[in-house]
Amino acid sequence: MTTDGMGVTADQVSGIALSLPGVQKQVGDRYTVFRVSGKGFGYFGPDEQRLQVKATRDEQAAWIAQDPETFLASWASGRFGWVDVVLARARHDEVTELMTEAWRLTAPARLTRQLG
Repeated sequence: MTTDGMGVTADQVSGIALSLPGVQKQVGDRYTVFRVSGKGFGYFGPDEQRLQVKATRDEQAAWIAQDPETFLASWASGRFGWVDVVLARARHDEVTELMTEAWRLTAPARLTRQLG
């Protein structure tokens, strides 16, 4: 798989996340966290080269099967599995889909209704 035309920056990810209703960005010493209603659904590590996003276990498996060099298993707990995304290899539409779905899994119904 070629990475021509691919690559998403931390600023682009922030723009995607902050366009979703009720999202707050919290920058810490080591991690940047995207939260909705006080719950995290996306995280940057210190170098902002990777993004971890919340997903269902089935979604996690599907993303990894699609492109295991770009999407990796982070960890899983209960019904959720987190996807570790190598931003230099990802496309903007993929990150938008991942962030939006992670937000939907986390946001209260009153906010998800705003997105449609």
